Amino acid sequence: MSPDLESAVSTYLHELGQTGRLSTATIQTYRQSLENLGAFLTGVGIGRWEGLEADILRRWLAARTRSGTSPRTLARDLSAVRSLYRDLIRKGVTTGNPALLVRPPKNRRRLPVILDVDRMGQLFTRTPRTIGDHLDRAVLELLYSSALRLSELVGLDMTDLNAESGLIRVRGKGNRERVVPIGSPALQALAAWLRVRPTRDPRERALFVSREGSRIAPRTIQARLARYGLREGIGARLHPHLFRHSCASHLLESSGNLRGVQEFLGHQHLATTQIYTHLDFQHLAQVYDETHPRARRQKTAPVKEKR
Repeated sequence: MSPDLESAVSTYLHELGQTGRLSTATIQTYRQSLENLGAFLTGVGIGRWEGLEADILRRWLAARTRSGTSPRTLARDLSAVRSLYRDLIRKGVTTGNPALLVRPPKNRRRLPVILDVDRMGQLFTRTPRTIGDHLDRAVLELLYSSALRLSELVGLDMTDLNAESGLIRVRGKGNRERVVPIGSPALQALAAWLRVRPTRDPRERALFVSREGSRIAPRTIQARLARYGLREGIGARLHPHLFRHSCASHLLESSGNLRGVQEFLGHQHLATTQIYTHLDFQHLAQVYDETHPRARRQKTAPVKEKR
């Protein structure tokens, strides 16, 4: 990538990080997208962002498509370019935003995988005995009880938990805070974990820590959940977002309160929460097909050939 292209990207992303509007992970994905585009532009002889035109942007997206990039990632790429050019226009570097002339690729939205209530209940039958067991149980219970993202879970501090009121303070995307309730089983599991939580470093504030007493890493949580699922023979790959999806779906199915579930999950836009209405309808359709006397298909006898 040419020095001018790289300098503009670095300045923009640094300023974006200072605002706190976007998470560190989102800024990193923006960096990957813009660096990829910058390398492409340098390869075709364009060394400044003012030289990008819509047709060249389409060529880049087409090249990304041929390399196997998903429509969702391409849409993210285009979003990063649009955002960069809004900043360049504000600074007077350029007057047009070529990304506004390019349509994002259509993305067929996949419904999230969930566990039904019975299979979810199977995960909580084992009695914890070791420190690792108590850690697993507390993580499982809290993920399902409060529908936390992985980053929110590992970012929790001891002071975020208010066991007396049954609430926990969560820092979500874009450093937006919300307070969510915790169910009684999760509170009990957390109390049991706190009794055995390693305290090698008394200055460590993290709620969940490793054996060494430092804040637990996201990958450690992912690995522990995967092993737990295999050990319990649940028939599905366990990962943090599976619990978030399952909790949201079960809440919406029981309450029908879409706005309440949106606030509970910390979604900025209602459209993000609405995917769970599709899951709810899918479940309803399955129940209808299996139970309604006029919906069940009759097996018809094969028609015999006349001789």
